[in-house]
Parts: sequence; structure tokens; C-alpha cells
Amino acid sequence: MPYTFVLVHGAWHGGWCWQRVADRLRGGGHVVFTPTLTGLGERSHLLRAGIDLKTHIADVVNVMKWEGLSDVVLCGHSYGGMVISGVAEALPQAIRSIVFLDAFVPRNGEAVQDLTGPAVKEAAQAALQRGDIAIPPRAAEAFGVNEADRAWVDRLCVPQPIACFTGKIVLTGAVERIARKSYIRAANYVNPGFDRALSEAQSKPSWRTYEVSSGHDVMVDMPERLTDILLEVAA
Repeated sequence: MPYTFVLVHGAWHGGWCWQRVADRLRGGGHVVFTPTLTGLGERSHLLRAGIDLKTHIADVVNVMKWEGLSDVVLCGHSYGGMVISGVAEALPQAIRSIVFLDAFVPRNGEAVQDLTGPAVKEAAQAALQRGDIAIPPRAAEAFGVNEADRAWVDRLCVPQPIACFTGKIVLTGAVERIARKSYIRAANYVNPGFDRALSEAQSKPSWRTYEVSSGHDVMVDMPERLTDILLEVAA
């Protein structure tokens, strides 16, 4: 049976990072959307002050609304976990399965700055002190991207709108009300927020959990394994 996937990228990235996974899913007859969030990737020309988490939630909600999508497998990577948490609040009835890929699973009132590791916190703080509207991208090497793909990832990553990291999310628990919930942890990447999310998911019988021997950009490093997991949690 064909499924519909909406794959949401993380900070500094764009829809381009899902290319390998999207090609595999489409090759199997599935429908795949890889929206690029405002101010990033091929939409980096739209970078401006005021782009925040709400903007990015609206980006994905509007793709789902205007494309008339339902029964969606919604996957968010890294910062994308914040985005899909907000999408679940807006369109819970349209989501078949929600997947957090080495991603933040926020509680009500939390921001990325509350959850991320010290290196990203410091970079964001420095950008705020300079009065910048965006945070420079982290090196692909810091994400543990395989050596062959680092230059590609570094070339396409762009600054992340800073308000996306400082804005607090408003949640009512919509994610927990979705029947199919999964967490995928990249075992080779250190992040306290992702460790917390995995631990909490493992403690709840309604969640499936996976650990993969990969750097943070699982869709780049292990597209075959990730595709297999996405099809498994869709069923």
C-alpha cells in the first residue's frame, strides 16, 4: 500500500537533505514531500528578522492543507521535532504516524535553547549578543557526517533564523494522542535533549524506539536503513 510522507529537515539544512530517502520512497510508489522551511535552503533569500518556530510550523501545515494531505507519516529531524510537534497541534487528524528522527520532543513552554547542547547554546548566545538575526551553520563534521558527504552538506547548509531557537512552543499533548509514535536516535551523536527524548519514549508503551549507528544526519549517512524504518512505522 502506498503511503504519504512529509519529511521536515532540521536547523541549517533544507529539503535537499532528504534526497536519498525521498528517492527510495518514491521508487517504492510512495508520495513524498520535503518542504524547505522559510529562510533556509532554496528559500534562504527569504531570511529576515521575525522568522520563528511559528513561521516554520505554518510552512508545514500549509503544505499539508494546500496539497490536501491526510493519513500522513510526518517525520521531523533534529529542530524539525519542534516543528512537527506544532504541526500535530494544528492538524492531528491528518497524521497517520509521527516520527522524531534524532530530534527534540519538547514539553509545553520549552525552546530549543532549553534542550540543546552547550556548543549550539553558546553559538546562539553569541549571535544574540552581536544582534544577528541568524546563527551560522555548524560544520558537517560536528554532526558526524561521513567524510565523503561533508563538503556537500557544508556547501548547502545556511544560517538558521535565531528566533526559531529562542521561541517557546505551546503544546496541549497532541503528539501523545497520535496512535503511532516513534523515536529514532543516532547513537554516534552526543546531545542531551535527544537522550532525554529517547529515554522518555522508551518508558512509554505507545512509542516505538530505534537506535542506529550513525551520525546526526541519518538521512545522509544511512538512507537505506532510515527508509526501512519509515516504512515500518507507517504500517
